[in-house]
Amino acid sequence: MAFSKRTVAFVFMLAFVGVSLGAVHKVGDSTGWTSLGNIDYLKWASTKTFHVGDSLLFEYNPQFHNVMQVTHNDFQSCNGTSAIASYTSGSDSVTLKRPGHFYFLCGVPGHCQAGQKVDVLVKVSSKGPSASPSPSTLGSSPANSPSEMASAPGPAQSGALSLVSSKVSSLVAVCIVGSVFYL
Repeated sequence: MAFSKRTVAFVFMLAFVGVSLGAVHKVGDSTGWTSLGNIDYLKWASTKTFHVGDSLLFEYNPQFHNVMQVTHNDFQSCNGTSAIASYTSGSDSVTLKRPGHFYFLCGVPGHCQAGQKVDVLVKVSSKGPSASPSPSTLGSSPANSPSEMASAPGPAQSGALSLVSSKVSSLVAVCIVGSVFYL
């Protein structure tokens, strides 16, 4: 019986670790996603290290802003009309599912031109700490290929709920497996 309790405890510990693997980065930190306050999102991104499995949290007033995931060319020209994905809830979570650049901008006229855009470089997860990208390397990489963009998050959704739901589902599955070991 003691072995079974240790097994269950170990499974619960693994479930907890699995639920908390990816970091959540609030875009703009306490300022959030806005065109006010002179925030430099390229500088913000250069101070962070993003890994596959991390999430970006965009918090903003949906009456005045939105989030458009775009290609490199559309990012450079501040064009949100052919976005890969659009987010409009005011509290949108985007899971970074692959390495490479992710480009986001506000599609409200004038906001991107005023600096409300961010280029996030995602690195493959590693055990050791890695250096943050330098500001000079952000935006200098060529556009991602269309096949890479195909794995982008779906349009017009808040990923926060789906992220939580998938992690809760994983936890429930592990708990069920743990119960089997306990019996």
